[in-house]
Amino acid sequence: MALCISGSEKETEDIGCRLGAKLDKGGFVALYGELGAGKTAFVRGLARGLSAGEAVSSPTFTLMHRYEGRLPVYHFDAYRLKNADEAEELGFEEYFYGDGVCVVEWAEKLQNILPGERMDVKITRAGENIREIALIPCGKKYERIAAEVGK
Repeated sequence: MALCISGSEKETEDIGCRLGAKLDKGGFVALYGELGAGKTAFVRGLARGLSAGEAVSSPTFTLMHRYEGRLPVYHFDAYRLKNADEAEELGFEEYFYGDGVCVVEWAEKLQNILPGERMDVKITRAGENIREIALIPCGKKYERIAAEVGK
């Protein structure tokens, strides 16, 4: 595990950018954190790290946004879903094992269908503008990435 400390929204984006730059085809990031923790800011940076120039916003009402970059970025928000079965019915798993990078906000709702190989990112408030961002690797590839991003 690597722990990064962010003192601003920009620093949260920069940590996401460092992670995004390390991801390749089939990359998967599961995001955890309360409302307002900075998950969408982290995704903005991750998309920037994958050279996606589009404006990133939370897909709460559409469930998924796609951004074009070095690889396609599939940004999911599971907040409004009841459970993993609903995500399966909507075809989320087709993207989870596809040609791009997937990032899922509120990943705890989809725990049963998340890929075994992934990066879990837990964002916790540690002060008004301070965030602790824990990069928790699931799999060898992600262990290396967490170590590199956490430096």
